[in-house]
Amino acid sequence: MSLLWPERLVAVLDPRGVILVRRRGWRGAAHTVGAVECAAEAAPPWSAAADALAALLSAARGARGELTVVLSSQFVRYRLVPWSDAIGSPEELEAYARICFEEVYGAASGSWALRLSPEVAGCPRLAAAIERGLLERLQGIASAAGLRLVSVQPYLMAAFNRLGGKLRGGDFVFVLAEPARSTLLVARAGRWVGVSSSAGADSDDALGALIERERELQSVAGEALPAVYVHAPGRAECAPRLAGGTLPVMLAAPGAPAADPLLGMALVVH
Repeated sequence: MSLLWPERLVAVLDPRGVILVRRRGWRGAAHTVGAVECAAEAAPPWSAAADALAALLSAARGARGELTVVLSSQFVRYRLVPWSDAIGSPEELEAYARICFEEVYGAASGSWALRLSPEVAGCPRLAAAIERGLLERLQGIASAAGLRLVSVQPYLMAAFNRLGGKLRGGDFVFVLAEPARSTLLVARAGRWVGVSSSAGADSDDALGALIERERELQSVAGEALPAVYVHAPGRAECAPRLAGGTLPVMLAAPGAPAADPLLGMALVVH
């Protein structure tokens, strides 16, 4: 194996299960190391998934290299952070973003780990937050396994970074239909105008109704409705119908299996 391409492990954490995949090279083939179902209820909600990851890494004795962890939207909270000319430093930006989260999620969000998207001046930023306890647990699990934790990323970001090049124009709704949860990212004129995430049934009718509600919320008089792009790992037959019987553009990661959402999520990662 070339030293230029160290072994990479990709773990996907979802409340209902965890998968660990080994990849070699930037475009190397993927091999499933193991997969574990999780308990239906746990406190905190991510603890069962973290325990499952620790068990998978313990069973994969001798694993070396880098570890990337992809988090289901079940473990992530999102907000748009409006542009402010008063922000003059990264510290002020983080404090401002925390205020935006506290307005919705309360004081408990004050200790969450935050990441914000880079944007040009004047544009809102997309912010993602996870519980700091989860991040610290993942760091400890990787260290105990002799791995270098190189990235912890929400699946929304991983999927958009991989598939966003297929979107056309600056007006769109990008829909991530994970098992039991859908996340919608909305852009107008090339700038973020909305992000939402909600639990729901894994059905075309439920997904179509959710998309229509979001398009109505974001509609502007006299302007055409934005195009809709849907990524639904593990749902090869997903085809929600929108108003007028139109269909959204379905986006699939290259090589993703038809019926395994967790493996499909792992393969999105570059």
